[in-house]
Amino acid sequence: MAVVQIVPIREAHIESFHRALDFVARERRYLAFLEAPSFESTRAFILNNIKQGYPQLVAVSDGQVIGWCDIVPNPRPIYSHVGVLGIALLPEFRRQGIGGRLMRQTLDAARDFGLRRVELTVRESNAAAIRLYKKFGFEIEGLQRNRILVDGGYENLVLMGMLF
Repeated sequence: MAVVQIVPIREAHIESFHRALDFVARERRYLAFLEAPSFESTRAFILNNIKQGYPQLVAVSDGQVIGWCDIVPNPRPIYSHVGVLGIALLPEFRRQGIGGRLMRQTLDAARDFGLRRVELTVRESNAAAIRLYKKFGFEIEGLQRNRILVDGGYENLVLMGMLF
């Protein structure tokens, strides 16, 4: 098994982060987009997260980003205590405990950052992810029926949240 380190994202990670993001997006099963945003917009997103000190960690193996977890605060003043979580791993690194390590460290960083609530959305069909989120204290707060349409098929979207 390859050694996987979990570290805060740095500018040097942007290129391999973008590749991993694009790979997972093109699976068409987990993310809210079907291909990665442009390299330039991904770079701007990451550089802003670094500048703001937002919790964004990456899992790195052999110098390449193989997964990530970020919790980006909501920009609206009345929601400034709330962050939105995103997480993904490349397929060959799933179900090895790496996602749990990423979640724990990113949630700790979000708490240290001052966030008091973290929320996420997940496709109802992604039972493994829902189990992981529940393990970390997320609760189901709602369901949006037929919220997702990919390749002609509808899916429900589960809304989850946790409080620190």
